[in-house]
Amino acid sequence: MSFENPSREEIREILRQSQVIAVVGLSDKPDRTSYMVSEAMQKKGYRIIPVNPAVSDSTILGEKVYASLQDIREKVDIVNVFRRSEFCEPVAEEAVTIGAKVLWLQLGILNVTAANIASRGGLQVIMDRCIKVEDSILLPNGK
Repeated sequence: MSFENPSREEIREILRQSQVIAVVGLSDKPDRTSYMVSEAMQKKGYRIIPVNPAVSDSTILGEKVYASLQDIREKVDIVNVFRRSEFCEPVAEEAVTIGAKVLWLQLGILNVTAANIASRGGLQVIMDRCIKVEDSILLPNGK
């Protein structure tokens, strides 16, 4: 099955309506892309929830780190994924389980099976796009 990302206008609406972004694979190292992108999104007013089992007993960007999406006890709008493609299917399943609205695989990450899992579970799916770049282009003056 082929995959097509939502239109730019649809992505703009997704970002405009979203508040809480769970970031799977968020590193605690400030020089990593996941950290820089998440920090920028936090500065734009999004609530960032780090998900990284390797550092789940700590905080990143001032937020408690969770070991898995299922450990989060609040509503998540976007699950933003910084994991290699082959690890995305279980993340998609968890995103469906927690009732997220969007599965967003970062730039360079493509997994059609994960996209199908999320789509069948009612989520919108975006792949191979950087959330920070899209937000900067589509909502340059904020929401």
